[in-house]
Amino acid sequence: MTGSGYSWIKKGRIFAPKGLHPKLLSHAANPLAMPLAKDIFRVFYSGRDAKNRSSVGAFDYDMKSAQVIEDHEEPFFCSGLSGSYYENGVSIGNCYSVGIKTYMLFMAWPNPENAHWYGDIGRLIVNDDMTLSLDQDTPFISCRDFNSISLSYPWVQPSDLKGFEMWYGTTETWDAGNDEMLHVIKSAASSDGQIWEQTDKVIPFAIGTAQAFSRPTILKNPDGTQDMWFSYRSGSGTPYRIGHSRFSDGVWSQTPGDPGIDVSRSGWDSEMIEYPFVFKYEDKIFMLYNGNGYGETGIGLAELQR
Repeated sequence: MTGSGYSWIKKGRIFAPKGLHPKLLSHAANPLAMPLAKDIFRVFYSGRDAKNRSSVGAFDYDMKSAQVIEDHEEPFFCSGLSGSYYENGVSIGNCYSVGIKTYMLFMAWPNPENAHWYGDIGRLIVNDDMTLSLDQDTPFISCRDFNSISLSYPWVQPSDLKGFEMWYGTTETWDAGNDEMLHVIKSAASSDGQIWEQTDKVIPFAIGTAQAFSRPTILKNPDGTQDMWFSYRSGSGTPYRIGHSRFSDGVWSQTPGDPGIDVSRSGWDSEMIEYPFVFKYEDKIFMLYNGNGYGETGIGLAELQR
């Protein structure tokens, strides 16, 4: 057991991109699992083209047989045309439902000429046949909406009180004095899943220890506590790792915590580990995650041991 009470048992790499389509030549970043049939999940991911613009691909994975049963050659959603807010990429966060509609949120990558790139939040509609379509031609939440330099990878879930809560990444500065950005995880609330208001909640951070966060994923526990895993960089030159924070008695614990998972000694996830996605299957908890090269080497699966 780890200090957090959790330990993740790695099941190995379950998917490596094969470059079957020009929009999905490399990478399988930001994995997101959605139930498709009894034991089968559709795992969406962000793949890249020759210009590093990300689009959404997917494969279908059988949890019982531990096999990819279909690797979809065609992308499910592509980076946008020139002039669109997502022309430089679509990096997916998670899904949530409002009434009969299910949405998938993503980070869009505007990259204006002679200026620094930044992120806005966009939204896709998950159709009944599990295809994807754009919800609107403008950002769902722009940097201006949240008074942010840059936004990233949102996680939305039903609130314990009413409505919905969102955890998202936001840039405070591109350089916190150690050649690394300060990009923290903050929250917002919504009564209807459409209109969002920022709250004062912030996941703890520390310059030089855990300061560049991304891609939060949350597990709600029966006792009312919550566990969040996320990617982070320390600001001391270490590549991405997965960190952990626990919500208990109204407070989130100090980061990076003890996530119960780390890089391997060798192989596809030996240099970095990042972009976690936690989900339930039967009575077990699993995590999808990326390894070396920000998803270049593929997607791994781990099972939670308490």
